[in-house]
Amino acid sequence: MTAVMPDLRALAVQAADRATEHLRRLQAPEGWWKGELETNVTMDAEDLLMREFLGIRTAAQTEGTARWIRSQQLPSGAWATFYGGPGDLSTTVEAWVALRLAGDAEDAPHLLAAAEFVRAAGGLANTRVFTRFWLSLFGLWSWGDVPVVPPEIVLLPGSVPLALEHWGCWARQTIVPLSIVSAYHPVHPLTFGVEPLLSASRKRDRGLFAALDRALHVAQRLPDTPLRTYALRAADRWVRDRQEADGSWGGIQPPWVYSILALHLNGAPLDDPAIATALVGLERFTIVDAEAGTRRIEACQSPVWDTGLALIALSDAGVKPDDPAMQAAADWLTAEEVTVAGDWQVRRPGLPPGGWAFEFDNDLYPDVDDTAEVVLALRRSADPDEGMITRAVDWTLGMQSADGGWGAFDADQSYGAPTRLPFCDFGEVVDPPSADVTAHVVEMLAHEGLSETAAVQRGVGWLLDHQEPGGSWFGRWGVNHLYGTGAVVPALVAAGVDPQSAPIRRAVAWLASVQAGDGSWGEDIRSYREPDYIGRGESTASQTAWALLALLAAGETGDVVDRGIAWLAATQRADGTWDEPQFTGTGFPWDFSINYHLYRLVFPLTALGRYAR
Repeated sequence: MTAVMPDLRALAVQAADRATEHLRRLQAPEGWWKGELETNVTMDAEDLLMREFLGIRTAAQTEGTARWIRSQQLPSGAWATFYGGPGDLSTTVEAWVALRLAGDAEDAPHLLAAAEFVRAAGGLANTRVFTRFWLSLFGLWSWGDVPVVPPEIVLLPGSVPLALEHWGCWARQTIVPLSIVSAYHPVHPLTFGVEPLLSASRKRDRGLFAALDRALHVAQRLPDTPLRTYALRAADRWVRDRQEADGSWGGIQPPWVYSILALHLNGAPLDDPAIATALVGLERFTIVDAEAGTRRIEACQSPVWDTGLALIALSDAGVKPDDPAMQAAADWLTAEEVTVAGDWQVRRPGLPPGGWAFEFDNDLYPDVDDTAEVVLALRRSADPDEGMITRAVDWTLGMQSADGGWGAFDADQSYGAPTRLPFCDFGEVVDPPSADVTAHVVEMLAHEGLSETAAVQRGVGWLLDHQEPGGSWFGRWGVNHLYGTGAVVPALVAAGVDPQSAPIRRAVAWLASVQAGDGSWGEDIRSYREPDYIGRGESTASQTAWALLALLAAGETGDVVDRGIAWLAATQRADGTWDEPQFTGTGFPWDFSINYHLYRLVFPLTALGRYAR
């Protein structure tokens, strides 16, 4: 192996150089990077449905969206939520309704196949709450069979387990506007029905929270009270107060579309400044492919995250701190610092703001993960603003949870009452500490010289306590154990954990055990539900890079690492990037999957650069 090392190292340098040039070409003139954030066709279907409900759907929007939805249909007739995944019932129902809205005939072969899949999967009664919510808006389902979240929820004090502060930021931004919409239970009739999607099977919710939901349905049928009127006004104010500068809510699709509907149902006309700004803002999240004639919606955008990762990758590849690309990125990130208060202060009322958010204009919801990565990135640039980094470090330390870990947006939010509501079947609704976020924070704080502090030592303890029996770590925001392990091992080593210690050795052994025969790594999203998929799946460049980052941090230099590097070099495209249709990111594990289009470039470049160095 020693004899071939110089050749492999030369290959790694060449591959890193090609990737560096590709990444440079993708930088925006303002200094940022942003890869497409690809999800599934429910984003596109719900966009059409919202526009139909508001009376603003155009023929061009409809045709472009319908063409995109058709292009994503599986041979089974269904639509999946991630590349290579199984057909998903709710996604297929929403796609079917959107295509019927677009004028596709009920007896068209592609819709017949979709309807057959829906019936075999249990029909409309087995769809998720969000899907039945959309059906109810158009009279295709009964509001009486959709779980209720009353607008009075905005009035609950924090001592009540279901108060808003106990929900993840993305969840509370969604349920408040939904509570307004469901209070009005509006119906906008369509010219078609959903009879082909009906099935005799039916699921029923049971238990205390299901009984509570039935009681709320009874209350919904009573005449409005002064309390309900007050709650609707309070909910309206809550929504308006949290609109971002770009017109979004949280920079993500679900609360965005529901907030538009809620404000409109509460009496706001379409030219109301909040609604008008929201509709204009959606255009920036719309991707129109003129050549293909398609139109699709991004569920979110990730410029801060992508720019931080790109800056780190270029630095690891040998780009100097004062390089114009590095400086432009650092200047842009500096200007994106969050300096205003947000809902995170409910749990941390005395903590001054600092840090960064994920999106272009998401100042109300900075997150711990982005802040950690941006600090690491800015340390690779020339002359970073020390005051700004100090503010970010102080804010991050203040967001540590009592158990020693870090969540993404809030602190001490592990309480599970919201997860038990019948309404909450759409993914994670709370924001407890996770291994990947905690690892990024520990790594950042260690590089800031804080390894010996109590906060970092508690974070290290949290990570060690949460190592899986097989040696890996669970990945909350990336798929899955490869992501978690790829984040944790470098963090532990940076914080002073001996690479020869038992936890690091178990992680190294696990990574070696799941390496594919060709030297690569891959993990399917199904690993969130099926243990047999943990560390197993189609090979990807990003996941191979994550494994390599852990191994390199642990000091590994042998055959396992060399074969991984050789695979990256051999599978690189001529233009310097890699093919990766697989989804290796998550919004909610299993329930909402993401293909970050820049992951296939920045993480392999980072791994190649560190190996060559």
